[in-house]
Amino acid sequence: MRIAVVGAGTVIFRDEGVGVYAQRYLQENYEFNGDVTLVDGGVLGFQLMTYYTDYDKVIILDTITMKEEGPGTIFNIPGEELLGLGSYKQTAHEVEIVEMLEIAALNGNLSDVHIIGIVPEDILSVKAGLSDRLKEAFPTFVGEALDELERSGVCYRKKKPGMSLDEVIDKYANPTAQRSVPW
Repeated sequence: MRIAVVGAGTVIFRDEGVGVYAQRYLQENYEFNGDVTLVDGGVLGFQLMTYYTDYDKVIILDTITMKEEGPGTIFNIPGEELLGLGSYKQTAHEVEIVEMLEIAALNGNLSDVHIIGIVPEDILSVKAGLSDRLKEAFPTFVGEALDELERSGVCYRKKKPGMSLDEVIDKYANPTAQRSVPW
């Protein structure tokens, strides 16, 4: 089974980046058996179609807007339940994710898609990192992604020494590149 784990969101808008941080956290801290691809989806939008149709299962890690639920609440929603669920589509990339699901479903070649979403506290501040509420809920958020992988028959093991959430955020917020000095 080919599985893609896609971290969606925008890291420059505080909690909006939680999906990307979760994907990076999984990449830095776990090894998976089988055919598991970890994807920094950012705000891929239409490019997500490739994953929806070429993989057997797609797990999208993202924020999710649910008006009655407080920040840090986590949902695991099968893709077919999102079709027609208008309350989910609040931000631009949420609209794109659902629209791509609908197009793939109409074409009859939609993968088994699960949105593991977390209700954000702050998606307006232009600041890297997560609010305290999302930092508290982050282990459960990542745990739900690992549980979904396990339900699909994927085994994993923790890397040593691993990387903390704060280290992942710092690495993402302050990227470094090797520079060559021409002599």
